[in-house]
Amino acid sequence: MQVEYLAVLVLAIGVVAFLYSSVGHAGASGYIAVMTLASLSPAVIKPSALVLNILVASIGSWQFYRAGHFRWSLFWPFALLSIPLAFLGGYLDLPSHLFKLLVGIVLLVSALYFFWRPDNDDVGPAPALPIAIASGGMLGFFAGLTGTGGGIFLTPLLLVMHWARTKEAAAAAALFILVNSIAGLAGNATSVGFVPSLVWPLAIAAVVGGSAGSYFGSRRYPAATIKRLLAAVLVIAGLKLLLTA
Repeated sequence: MQVEYLAVLVLAIGVVAFLYSSVGHAGASGYIAVMTLASLSPAVIKPSALVLNILVASIGSWQFYRAGHFRWSLFWPFALLSIPLAFLGGYLDLPSHLFKLLVGIVLLVSALYFFWRPDNDDVGPAPALPIAIASGGMLGFFAGLTGTGGGIFLTPLLLVMHWARTKEAAAAAALFILVNSIAGLAGNATSVGFVPSLVWPLAIAAVVGGSAGSYFGSRRYPAATIKRLLAAVLVIAGLKLLLTA
């Protein structure tokens, strides 16, 4: 890849990392979109996105935890089955046209919800344990299958169902993304066997953008701002899935 194209790619990765990390996400769907536009091969894109996800999600998890927004009781039921199923999804290479179409539509509908109701931060009763465990397992499988960490699915679920406040959902999503990205990368490495060398210059941009974004998201931005940013993230992710379905 020519130097000027690499520079543009690095800048785009940094911007994506900042935007996504401010809402507790790590940016995999954005990285995938950027690398797809750069005409990189799927064999390079999926493991690269997962490596960048692990770095940014690690930073985000720490930032939201230090800011006092993380609740273990919210996180663990969703994570329990998600980890082994993310490994399975990362190992498999299935045709996913219908899945991408359906999930893309769901993400766009969720984005509309957050654009129109950014100030609603009410929280209701916690989900029943079997529902949380089953939901987490399904989201983990989708995460591994698509090369994401699953936060793009978990955060809208937590907020639309009023299972968590905005920053609590972001904190849970950050760690959810971290554990599932590690599992998904392990599954991908088992079936593919390598991590592209291109990921390392991109990692620097992701760490810088992710550090700044997660700081502002966890400590500076109000809940309404985070929801508007989340809506923008969901639009990007939803359009990416629809356009590649």
